[in-house]
Amino acid sequence: MPFPLMMDHHVHSAITRGVQLRGVDVLAAIQDRSDTLPDDDLLRRSTELGRILFSQDSDLIREARAFQERGEPFAGVVYAHQLQVTIGICVRDLSDLAKHLEPEDMANQLLFLPI
Repeated sequence: MPFPLMMDHHVHSAITRGVQLRGVDVLAAIQDRSDTLPDDDLLRRSTELGRILFSQDSDLIREARAFQERGEPFAGVVYAHQLQVTIGICVRDLSDLAKHLEPEDMANQLLFLPI
């Protein structure tokens, strides 16, 4: 079963929709009303919900690394640069990751697209 994703508010809606069309459970931060949270709280919220956080905000890279350094657990972060990774590649790679990895494989991990 695919692991569930949470999309940061920086993520293009076409990525969210494309991943959903491939059968992945996706929650956009705006749907959860967590789109205005600071990055550390957004990462905690996605972890609380048991969702891997996908972001195109480079600040989330620093936040995930800070969590790792402090030993603070998080569900996982997947990052893709907005201008260097296409929507199609994001959809493909996120769908593949969600379908082939277990949530525990992503725990406390920071992964960069493309894979």
